[in-house]
Amino acid sequence: MKLSPEEAVALVDKFARDDEVDRLLVEILRSPSPQTDRLEADPGVRDFVASIVAPRIESLTGQPPKLDSMGNLLWVPDAPTGSRAGGLLFMAYAMTFPPASMSDPYSGAVVSGAPFQISGPCAWGRGACEQKGALAAMIAAAGILTRSGCPLREPFFLVVSLAGETGRHDAAQFILEHSRLEARYGIVGLGTNNRVCLGNKGRVDVEIMVRGKSTHSSTPWDGINAIEGARRVMDRLDRVVLEANHPDLGHSTLTATRIESGPAASHTVQDYCRLVLDRRLLPGEDSNAAIEEIETALSGLEPWKVEIKRGATMYPSEVPPGCPVAASLKSACEIILKKKAEVFYSPASLDAGFLNKKGIETLMFGPGDLRFAHTDREMVSLEEVRAAARIYATAALQMLA
Repeated sequence: MKLSPEEAVALVDKFARDDEVDRLLVEILRSPSPQTDRLEADPGVRDFVASIVAPRIESLTGQPPKLDSMGNLLWVPDAPTGSRAGGLLFMAYAMTFPPASMSDPYSGAVVSGAPFQISGPCAWGRGACEQKGALAAMIAAAGILTRSGCPLREPFFLVVSLAGETGRHDAAQFILEHSRLEARYGIVGLGTNNRVCLGNKGRVDVEIMVRGKSTHSSTPWDGINAIEGARRVMDRLDRVVLEANHPDLGHSTLTATRIESGPAASHTVQDYCRLVLDRRLLPGEDSNAAIEEIETALSGLEPWKVEIKRGATMYPSEVPPGCPVAASLKSACEIILKKKAEVFYSPASLDAGFLNKKGIETLMFGPGDLRFAHTDREMVSLEEVRAAARIYATAALQMLA
């Protein structure tokens, strides 16, 4: 017989250690793992997983995790006693936004949240409210599950992905292709203020290269100005009608995020202009159709040559409000937080879309207020991280024990 939510919470309360969560969070925040131009191949991020995260998981559980050849981490407790058809995956992230202009980004200092309208003490540091609060809570939850000694009838997987700020599914894809993950359900650990995120937009990046012909700017009639071509591209894109709409995610969007031209020489008509577009996708939208829509809009722009190149793609995501993983999280939230569980949808693009596409019913949940992400005052409430660890463990016990 499955554990009821109340039974699972009682078991978690017996084995949860708030001081352990606080200590783990501070240690993680003091260890840098920022995004660089090397993305998942960055040795600093890989070392963070291997030398900081892995030993702490082994210390809490008594069982060493494994690292794949990319550097992602996988921890699996003892084999389940029954079916292997309904396993649960926790996916946390290692990589954070760069420190930028943030003061003491790796101090892990405990500060008052009052000046920032956050109740109670907070831990300060880059990634606190985005990746690392959830990472600490998921590791702590693995410790709670281990100490409970409760046999699992289906498998549990804790993954720490090298990603977190890459804007692509490469690490998640590598993990699924190179690990034996028999999971039916998943939770992606990111800051949601301990609200249940049931869906998010996807994204396809589009690069547009407008090519003209250089000449001296004193005789512009002898050239073809790529900047003028880019202006006409933008005019055409303004007329693209995005009809898709979602009751909670709103409209799909098409946004120019970068423009540059060359050659970088004075008094020169430019012979190329490069634009980058961000096309946000709603659940049910197809990225290939979105690209074709742009190609159709930009046809017939002679004398300019327009080249359209597809960039990174992240899939949109949506799960039913009553699906097993959402129901387990919501019941855990209502008992532990002593209030009605909150659900929402995110305009961001996340790995949940890829996992759902691969048949792992996945949503997002974790501590942290993303209003502070990428800012100079990034922090996370200690109480929120403690609660998240208990909620993660309670949901896992409901689904697996």
